[in-house]
Amino acid sequence: MASTILPTFLFRDLTDWSVVEPNGFPDYRYNDREIVRAFADNSARTFEWLIAQGVVFVDKAPESGGISVGNSVPRETHSAVLDWAMVQTGRPADPMLRGVLSSGEGLMRPLEAAARKAGVQILLEHKMTAILREAPPSGRTLGVAADNKGQAVNIRARKAVIIATGGSTGNVNFRRMFDPRLTEEYCGLAGMPWSNQDASGELAAMAIGASLWGLYNQTGEFGLSITKPGTIGSQFGYAYLRWMPGSPVFDRVRATGLRVADWQDLILVNMLGKRFYDETGGQFTANNHNSIEAYVQGSYRNTKNTKYNPNNFINAALAGIGDGHNGGGPIWAIFDADAVARERWDPNPPNVDIKAGFFFTADALSELAKKIKMQYQRVPMPPGNLEQTVARYNSFVDGGVDQDFGKPRPLHKIAKPRSTPHGPRPSSTTRAQACASTPSARSST
Repeated sequence: MASTILPTFLFRDLTDWSVVEPNGFPDYRYNDREIVRAFADNSARTFEWLIAQGVVFVDKAPESGGISVGNSVPRETHSAVLDWAMVQTGRPADPMLRGVLSSGEGLMRPLEAAARKAGVQILLEHKMTAILREAPPSGRTLGVAADNKGQAVNIRARKAVIIATGGSTGNVNFRRMFDPRLTEEYCGLAGMPWSNQDASGELAAMAIGASLWGLYNQTGEFGLSITKPGTIGSQFGYAYLRWMPGSPVFDRVRATGLRVADWQDLILVNMLGKRFYDETGGQFTANNHNSIEAYVQGSYRNTKNTKYNPNNFINAALAGIGDGHNGGGPIWAIFDADAVARERWDPNPPNVDIKAGFFFTADALSELAKKIKMQYQRVPMPPGNLEQTVARYNSFVDGGVDQDFGKPRPLHKIAKPRSTPHGPRPSSTTRAQACASTPSARSST
């Protein structure tokens, strides 16, 4: 009896139309019920199969900190990294942490080892270019075409072709089918530059007649589909992964970024040097265990009882400067030497990316605005705008009230120069962009 009830319970949680976030967006309403049914029915046996393949899960009860994993019970588990080298650092974790630290390597590396042991051939540096059918786009699937360093390769399928794509968010034209605002400047994509997420799998499937369902979930305003970055001063500000020197891809990452502990320590301005929102505004929320009080599965009262409390930071960033373009353009974080001290930052390479134009310093705010030049800054920043913005914000600190955007009691002025061998530097700036990532329920990395 339990084996029937529990999958049904999970299925109902993940297809519950009545679950709505405080900003009005539903987590589960547009989920494909056939896929969720298969996921629910096979969840427990998949967990057991993963253990049999060598995956070790952290020895603690499931948590409620996942991303849209259901309101009824905690469901987040963690794969232990063990002795595997982590991609973000290039080396194993501290021996004291290997059994309790969660990382994707703890899932993927044991599966890779098990696959190789079973005789699976893994072709590296091969890019699939097409799915081959007898009479495209119809007939039996024969295999795939691939490119290996310029050489065309055809691979015949014995039983089936399974598309296990790495995602689509790196393909600008593809992602703009879901949201035209996601233009080129949103370049800090989750998983990149390790994985390009170029939509090649989706496009190859569509070329032989496949249809993509549930695309609302790509950009729905909940969870981590589109996020405020986790770091500033670097291109790849993934919220739950920080690339470090030693990573095998750090030559492409270029900088670790500066992790912001308190968004009171800076202001954010758009291309014109103007603030646009309360900097402390956070991410889109997601439904998890006990997110809704007095929850009754499938009851309209869940929606009725949700307290409307929108967080529009990301939408404000994407809105841009009113010049007719869809994309919002780069957002710049402005801070001074006191902020550097409070945050305990070292704003120098490899922590910040100066070479690619993600970080600038200057002796005065007007000079700083003139320096800001990078490929996504489509208009020059007027120096007077930045000076006026900082002066007005500093007056809010004096008065204790953010009269423009309601930031909770602004605490710190932007005023103190940074002494360097080349003279005082009263401010520094770094790009903080909204990031696009594939929406998914995942373990922390």
